[in-house]
This record gives sequence, structure tokens and C-alpha cells, in this order.
Amino acid sequence: MKKLVASFALFFACVGSVLASSGGIAWDKAPDKSNDVLALQHGAKLFVNYCLNCHSAAYMRFNRLKDIGLTEQQIKDNLLFTTDKVGDTMKATIDPRNAKDWFGGNPPDLTLIARSRSSSGQGSGADYVYTYLRTFYPDPSKATGWNNLAFPNVGMPHVLWELQGKRVPEYTPVEQHGHEVEVFKGWKQVTPGTMSPAEYDAAMGDLVGYLSWMADPSQGTRVRVGVWVLLFLLVFTFFAWRLNAAFWKNVK
Repeated sequence: MKKLVASFALFFACVGSVLASSGGIAWDKAPDKSNDVLALQHGAKLFVNYCLNCHSAAYMRFNRLKDIGLTEQQIKDNLLFTTDKVGDTMKATIDPRNAKDWFGGNPPDLTLIARSRSSSGQGSGADYVYTYLRTFYPDPSKATGWNNLAFPNVGMPHVLWELQGKRVPEYTPVEQHGHEVEVFKGWKQVTPGTMSPAEYDAAMGDLVGYLSWMADPSQGTRVRVGVWVLLFLLVFTFFAWRLNAAFWKNVK
């Protein structure tokens, strides 16, 4: 586990250095979906359908999805591959040798990706992933045909392009320190996707929400138990105070 956390820290340090050197775009704030069960379920579906082909979540088991309201039968019917069992961990279906040939290395495990912190100071791992998933654009000079504003020269293709469609970044010239530079100002839609821009952003919010939940699935339980513990201590303190007052009432 320590090696996994260290690898993600190194990954985000590299991303931060790339952004610092290339003038990458500012990260958008990821929406908080931690208490939205339907959003988490939708995010789990997106993760299995689009991410799990290449990225593993080796520290998460399918049956843990029951914590976000899915039944075991729903997991079996909708989220398992043919050879998987409900108690298995989420392993990528891609052959590691093929991944290395196609992308230059094995895609990282995503179990803790949303908990990683960036050394660039722009935000959390969730903010980075949310921005990253929404800033792909076609680039014929790349082997995959895609590039990314949040992670320039990324080796990953845009697997969600059919949902988002194709769009390209637009820039405006701005003078800085006596030199004219191009600053990102927005996106131009080239071909539509099956989702509108607002629907795609909401879907990516669901996916990132699921990734955040997956990184710490017991967080909700801890919060609920903590609330009850604090309430118990509050009530116990009141009775202890009254008992103490009654005990010392006649003592002079």
C-alpha cells in the first residue's frame, strides 16, 4: 500500500511539474457527490464500462458496491465481466504486455487516484481527474490521436469521446511582459457527442465522485458512527453533570 501511495505521489509531482513548465490550464473544482447514491452508482457504471478495460482498482472488490445501494444481483447483472465473480477485486482486462506496447507503460491503478494531492498546489486529485477527463482534444501528431490540456502529451486516448464528441481549444492573444502569448479561452465543439456538454460534465462529476468514494469507501460509515458517538457523549455528559450535582448536594 505504501508503494502504491508513493507511486501516485510521484505521478502527481510529475503532472505538477508538467503544468508548471507548460502553462497548463487551471483545474476545475470537482463537484461533491459523496452523499448522492444515484450519482455514485452511475459513476460505478461508467468506471466499469470505460475505465476498467485498461485501469485496475486492485484494492476494491465488486461486492463492496453494495455500500452504495447496489444489490449483489445488480452487480452480477450489470457490472461484472463474464469471468469475474462478485467477490473478486477490480482487475483490468487488458494484457499488461499489450498495454506497454500500445501506451508505453501499464496504465496506473486507480484505487487511490482521487485521494492523491498535487504538488502544483492547484487542488486535490479529484479536481485534477475531473479537469483531465473534460479537456481532451484531437491531436493528429500523437500516436493515439488525442492530447489533453491538463496533462500535455498524455499517452492515454480519449475513451469517452463518443459521449463528449470532438472539440478543440480556442486561444486568444494576450501581451505579457512585452511578449504576445496565447491564453486558453474556451472550447469549440467540432462534432457533437451523445451527451450535451452539461450532461457530459455531470457524468464526469459522477465518475469522479465514485473514484473519490472508492478511494475511501468507509468514510461515510465513519462519519455516521462519529455523529452518534458525539451525541452519546453529549447525553452522557449531561447525566454525569446532574449525577455529580446530586451526589455533592448535601456535602458541606
